[in-house]
Amino acid sequence: MNDKVLETLEYGKIKEQLTKFLATDRGNEIVGQLTPSASVDQVNQRLAQTTDGADIVRLKGEIPIPKLTEISPYMKRLRIENASLGGTELAQITKLLRAVQVVSDFFADLQEEDVALKVLPQIVNRLTLLPDVTRRMLSSIDDDGRVLDGASSELRAIRKSISATQGNIRSRMGKFIKGSDAKYLSEPIITVRDGRFVLPIKAEYKQRFGGIIHDQSASGQTLYVEPNTVVEMNNQLRRDQLAERAEVRRILGELTNLIRPHRDDLLANMDLIGQLDFVNAKAKLAHQTGSIEPKVSADNVVKLRQARHPLIPRDKVVANDIEIGDQYHAIIVTGPNTGGKTITIKTVGLLELMAQSGLFITANEGSQIGVFDDIFADIGDEQSIEANLSTFSSHMDNIISILNQVSQNSLVLLDELGAGTDPKEGAALAMAIIDAFHKIGCELIATTHYPELKAFAYNRPGIINASMEFDVDTLQPTYRFLLGIPGQSNALNIVSKLGMSKQIVDQARAFTDTENQDINNMIEELTAQTKRAHDEADELNTQLQQAAKLHSELQDKFTKYENQKDRLTEQAKERANQVVEEAKKQADQIIADLHEKQAKVGQVAVKENELIDAKGALNKLETAPNLTRNKVLK
Repeated sequence: MNDKVLETLEYGKIKEQLTKFLATDRGNEIVGQLTPSASVDQVNQRLAQTTDGADIVRLKGEIPIPKLTEISPYMKRLRIENASLGGTELAQITKLLRAVQVVSDFFADLQEEDVALKVLPQIVNRLTLLPDVTRRMLSSIDDDGRVLDGASSELRAIRKSISATQGNIRSRMGKFIKGSDAKYLSEPIITVRDGRFVLPIKAEYKQRFGGIIHDQSASGQTLYVEPNTVVEMNNQLRRDQLAERAEVRRILGELTNLIRPHRDDLLANMDLIGQLDFVNAKAKLAHQTGSIEPKVSADNVVKLRQARHPLIPRDKVVANDIEIGDQYHAIIVTGPNTGGKTITIKTVGLLELMAQSGLFITANEGSQIGVFDDIFADIGDEQSIEANLSTFSSHMDNIISILNQVSQNSLVLLDELGAGTDPKEGAALAMAIIDAFHKIGCELIATTHYPELKAFAYNRPGIINASMEFDVDTLQPTYRFLLGIPGQSNALNIVSKLGMSKQIVDQARAFTDTENQDINNMIEELTAQTKRAHDEADELNTQLQQAAKLHSELQDKFTKYENQKDRLTEQAKERANQVVEEAKKQADQIIADLHEKQAKVGQVAVKENELIDAKGALNKLETAPNLTRNKVLK
């Protein structure tokens, strides 16, 4: 994809939006190198990743990826024998190790929850887990790069000694602050000079106080003195601090050697986490902008449903339906400036760049994009009259360059084709250029204000007119794209609305070519019919949405009713079975009691056959077959 079109269509601003959602340096690097793909398979793969990411954002909020600094410079140093990494560098590696474990566990949980993902598991399965290394690093280094007490028993003992010695020193020196010697102090504080605890003593009392002077204030009125009673404790503290430094250095070397054999795995993990970070960013951007996954057409048939320019706020942008590549391969958008023609063709181009980069697009469901081998655009603002020659030459240079590179698998966007020169020559040149592109077989969308191109587009198969709607009543463009309707001249209607005298307007109409006037009248009627059709379609669409919503609500209620009915039926059967079982148990107990009494009195009070008949009647009360597994009935 040529760099010029990326700049013209402001592709870089989309990448800037992506970076706001990134957590890793590698993710930023991936976005920085991102360009649209011309491979259908690769575009589908990229979009599938975004779809997986969007599902995760919808269900879980995001993939849990922390802020990670790039580790490749550290890995290069590890190739040097005996080179050791510092605490801060090892902390960044530890964060990566922890992130790999967290991400792996996260996707394992998704799998257990039967969350269907298409392609992201392929990335996650390539992560190399280093559980032993991870545990050792997490127990040895904190996020700021400080070596933890638990890194070694020796370090724990040294720091315990340091803490005890510092406590003893503060306790001893606290007596100076609170006792009779407090009057010798400039301030009642304990401070440190050259790594040793000292007191701020007034200069005039240095002889009476005693001790070792380590520093003095800028004014010379305060001396920082180490009392004699804490000198040996400060010495011990210094010895412990040196021992701590040596042990920390030893541990850092040990941890470096622990990491060294795994540098290739760590670099690969960093890249994979960066890819997942990029997917996260794509999904979050799609969620924020209300974007959807487009269908991909291998035949370059573009069908955009309610497409919105992604850089215009959603509350201000006007959505439009735009199609090209099926029944027609060139669209000529005619009509006056400031109606939204440029934004419309930029929208098509930018959404194509986004989709071919694996990003969702700001359009409605059912939208479809092509996969072009290149996209070309000649889009520039009109300049002053004095600059017309240079403007025209610049546009022609661009178009000549495009003609030399374009293929039938390209998309070409031309804004104000033929502008900046004599209108008749400009219109003729525009028609010839459109014909040239049309013969090549590329997809072309061109805007122009030349009326001659309306008839040209009408008479060419595979080329269709289009325009931007203008509301004559409000004298404002609506920015709605009207496919199949050429742009009409509204100048006379506008000046009439503005209050121009009827005589002048009528005379102007008389000066207007009759054929042109008939065409304008026809276009005006077509526009009115199209507007009515659009309004009716919008109303019908609203009714369909309401009907679909009502149908969904009724379906939900019916499902709940069916579920509740089944549940109540099961509960009733369950209760009936319980009653039957209880009756059987009671009958068995009664019979047992009767047999027991008969045995005691030695006489038959109840005939045996009557007992059997009574029990048989109870046995006919069978439990429901579909409840035989019910725990209550067991």
